[in-house]
Amino acid sequence: QVQLVESGGGLLQAGGSLRLSCQASGIIFSIDTMGWYRQAPGKQRELVTTITSGHTTNYADSVKGRFTISRDNAKNTVYLQMNSLKPEDTAVYYCNAEGVQNYYGLKRDYWGQGTQVTVFS
Repeated sequence: QVQLVESGGGLLQAGGSLRLSCQASGIIFSIDTMGWYRQAPGKQRELVTTITSGHTTNYADSVKGRFTISRDNAKNTVYLQMNSLKPEDTAVYYCNAEGVQNYYGLKRDYWGQGTQVTVFS
């Protein structure tokens, strides 16, 4: 069974930085795309950023220039460096792994349990 375990959330003042990590564990042969999504209270879950196995990245306009996604394929781990945080970044951040290939060659997607990021002004 594949699991995604996130870490690094917290409470901090606007302008600060935070780094999230997410490691996929289990029998994994490859992962196509890993990414981060977030959900603020009363809002729908939204894309923050994704990164492919070839390290091609995609960012939401709201985080461009402030957030950086990176990935260690050998460790099945994705990171999110968040700088210049704003109160509007407050949300539960979810890790996503898309196209996780198992021993039998089958692929499926997985979600982490979420980690809270709270930014106060």
